[in-house]
Amino acid sequence: MPAVENPVSPEPADALASVAALRRLADQIEDAAVEQAMRAGWSWPQVAEALGVTRQAVHKKHAKRLIAAGVTLRRR
Repeated sequence: MPAVENPVSPEPADALASVAALRRLADQIEDAAVEQAMRAGWSWPQVAEALGVTRQAVHKKHAKRLIAAGVTLRRR
């Protein structure tokens, strides 16, 4: 993997704000991708494997939101 220039601001407050913003963005992208996969008929184990987490972790994080959004969830 090629070296990447350090994109972090020399100001700690700016650098930490950037990290927080990236985490929020990553969460939004994950939410959308998980919903898309579940609407396409993916199972919890498939989604979990794609994210590199356990089925239980992905279910705990996303199930309530998906149910509230009207997504039909598969059991396995």
